[in-house]
Amino acid sequence: MTQCSDVKQSPFQKSWSLYQELFIDNGRIIDTVNKNISHSEGQGYGLLFAVSADDREAFKAIWSWTQHTLQRSDHLFSWKYEPCTSTDQTCITDKNNATDGDILIAWALLIAAEHWGVKEYKTQAISILDAIKSKLIRQQFGYHLLMPANYGFDSINGQIQINLSYWVFPAINTFFDATNDQIWNDVYNSGIRLLKEARFGQWQLPPDWLMISEEGMRLEGALSQDYGYNACRLPIYLMLADVQDKTLISPFLDFWNQSTVPAVVHLDKGTVAEYRYSSGMEAIAVATKHIIDNKVLPTLPAITAQTDYYSASLILLSQLSLLKE
Repeated sequence: MTQCSDVKQSPFQKSWSLYQELFIDNGRIIDTVNKNISHSEGQGYGLLFAVSADDREAFKAIWSWTQHTLQRSDHLFSWKYEPCTSTDQTCITDKNNATDGDILIAWALLIAAEHWGVKEYKTQAISILDAIKSKLIRQQFGYHLLMPANYGFDSINGQIQINLSYWVFPAINTFFDATNDQIWNDVYNSGIRLLKEARFGQWQLPPDWLMISEEGMRLEGALSQDYGYNACRLPIYLMLADVQDKTLISPFLDFWNQSTVPAVVHLDKGTVAEYRYSSGMEAIAVATKHIIDNKVLPTLPAITAQTDYYSASLILLSQLSLLKE
């Protein structure tokens, strides 16, 4: 397990050092509250945080594990690895991909190629992008849609299920810059349109999962009819992409303007979870409100030994958004 030097560490680098101590083992990012599995999303976040902290050794270790364990012959990544005695590809329990993981990994590789001047990283990223283009982008219902995975999200009655938080907007911008391929602008613009249109419930929030067809959008039939642990990432992705359109951000700002902010809103029923939002969700709220309202920055929640993998990842994403200012 590598760590950044303690000498003159930035707050982000200090958080990164803790992240490594808590969640990384020989390049494998461990989801500590989910039976210690690893998944392509986590590997993508680990790569992104490593290059952002200028931690080349950790980046190499994470990429090596990801490439040799999760990457498929089509250059996409199996999404789920459950620890087993062989500690190799035989531990993969679901070979389907998760498109947000593929996107995060390709984004981190492109950043690393530019940051460290490693051409091979760009070549590897472009191979992933070509696979995303050929297998995961669907031009349908007037949008360029990102399929959540290679299979499993089409329904027999002409609907497609999507996850809006798979539109990692800053990554998609980077893909266009790297390739000059108009399809990435089309995907980006479709994501913004969908985010403006897919609003439900009292706070007009986007759902974690959404059904879309020729007739429009609906919650019925989706994996989840909630705003919660997926869609909560959207504001910070917008901040990382320098999108400060109040028409996009206002629903989140209104939702956060409560004495106790719930973690989950059941958009179909209008009810909320009895527990408050996580430290990672709170970090997103604090960072977004600071960027949008240009107010003095309150202290972001810190990563501690009690922080779970996902909350820690959201905290680091929030810190990254503040580094862009």
